[in-house]
Amino acid sequence: MKSVVKLMALAMVVVFVLVGCGKQPTEEMNAAKASIDTFIADGAEKYDAAGAKSLNDAMKAAQDEIKVQDGKFFKDYAKAKEILVKAKADAEKLKGELAAKKEEAKKNAIAAQEAATAAVAEAKALLDKAPKGKGSKADIEAFKADLKGIEDSMAEIKTAFDSEDFIVAAEKANAAKDKATGISDQVKAAMEKVGAKK
Repeated sequence: MKSVVKLMALAMVVVFVLVGCGKQPTEEMNAAKASIDTFIADGAEKYDAAGAKSLNDAMKAAQDEIKVQDGKFFKDYAKAKEILVKAKADAEKLKGELAAKKEEAKKNAIAAQEAATAAVAEAKALLDKAPKGKGSKADIEAFKADLKGIEDSMAEIKTAFDSEDFIVAAEKANAAKDKATGISDQVKAAMEKVGAKK
């Protein structure tokens, strides 16, 4: 009789252990999802695309593991829980690093804007000194039109910057700087050519 009671007690313990491991990790899933959603909302896809991808991959791996366990008679969600707990911790860590990456992108955007503004100013100054001869009038007008287009694009840069899209602001500013520098280089070459003829 004692052995039957012991056997039943042992069977109950085994059932409790299996039932405990057999419960879906809903709390862990919700906690990890909330942390990842906050990280994404803070601009992760712009400033830490690799981090965002790794967290999304971890969530998919956890969901896949849960599906596998759902199909088994004796379910064990321990691996899925482990993935979710790590994903939440990684999201919290990456959230802390995101502010620094955003600040770095902001500094780069400011530097690019300043460089673009300086390049436009230099191109304008050079255009004022450009040699005005028979064949150069059309070129000068074309350069002035190009510069006007570049100056107009500076408003787009400011809009991107103001909406904290620092990467786009920097890209647009670098493109504006390159175009203005190209105009300056062509005007300088024309000035050197005229100087060489004199």
